[in-house]
Amino acid sequence: MSLIPRFKFLSYFLNFLILISIAEPRKLYRPLGNSASALLIFGDSTVDPGNNNYIDTLFKGNFAPYGTNFVNRIATGRFTDGRLITDFVASYVGIKEYMPAYLDPNLSLEDLRTGVSFASACSGFDPVTPLICRVIPVDRQLEHFKEYKKKLEASIGIEDTKSVISKSAFVISAGTNDMIISYFGSPFRGATYDITGFQQSLLHYVQQFLQDIIEEGARVIGLVGLPPIGCIPLVITLTSGDKAWGPRPCNDALSSIALDYNEKLKDLILESNRNSNSTIIYVDIYDPLNDMIQNPSKYGFENTNAGCCGSGLVEASFLCNPKSVVCPNPSKYVFFDSIHPTEATYNHLFKALQPTIDRIIESI
Repeated sequence: MSLIPRFKFLSYFLNFLILISIAEPRKLYRPLGNSASALLIFGDSTVDPGNNNYIDTLFKGNFAPYGTNFVNRIATGRFTDGRLITDFVASYVGIKEYMPAYLDPNLSLEDLRTGVSFASACSGFDPVTPLICRVIPVDRQLEHFKEYKKKLEASIGIEDTKSVISKSAFVISAGTNDMIISYFGSPFRGATYDITGFQQSLLHYVQQFLQDIIEEGARVIGLVGLPPIGCIPLVITLTSGDKAWGPRPCNDALSSIALDYNEKLKDLILESNRNSNSTIIYVDIYDPLNDMIQNPSKYGFENTNAGCCGSGLVEASFLCNPKSVVCPNPSKYVFFDSIHPTEATYNHLFKALQPTIDRIIESI
């Protein structure tokens, strides 16, 4: 089965991007009496607090209007108007208020001890994805983690470092870019695989990354599934043809592919848990995000199919910039730009995922 012809315009758009690029802190508490020492984050823009600021790529978010609802209206590199879901998690677990980027040169020892994010916006499990975007591959993120461990060992010793790592919650959030960029948006994978074959290839990369990170000491891992990718505003725009300005319904065919992948990911997790001493927990963002899109009034949303930035149809990264017109109230929008959720959406996701988060921290 090939859906490539339906996504020609997406391919042209991504090729265009590639060519251009050749709040006082409150007192923290620890729920459930947890003993989590750190959060260690890997993946893409959904969990990147600013690592891309320090690399040569166009895919950055360290300028307005990003960060308009962050502390002091600072554009940290987060692809949203405020906090990411991992910031809400870190605060809830009682570790810190905001997750720092590992590549930030101003990290303190306390930042390192309590965890960092190695994630890079536009990255993915498939090595082709970060190559297209010129960002940090997940295997390079793993190398950064090894480097991180050496820094900790030099500061607090080998045994204390082992203790920190063994009591850390690892979070991995990637895969969306692999689907919409590497498979549907470029000729690199779509010409080689049908969608089933690509899913299996992607799952192979996921499995390898899990094995590698477990070998490096990960004991409790939250593995995030795919969202309803057919509801991402940019995807709607690029797959709707001349109807992009109309009612803009979700592309159900694409979202069903994400659902199918998520089921296979759950099977992979079951198998991995049987064959290792680590605990891997599936994190479902599909259902809660889909519910927000299908039942927006329940969450106070008024717009679900366009971003708050610019027209909301195509703007993201450098196309969402200080010259862009921005909606007056991002909390009424599910998406801030044409790809990434608003802080309000991340907050609702955090609340929906709290039972899963509790399960993760209770497993430490």
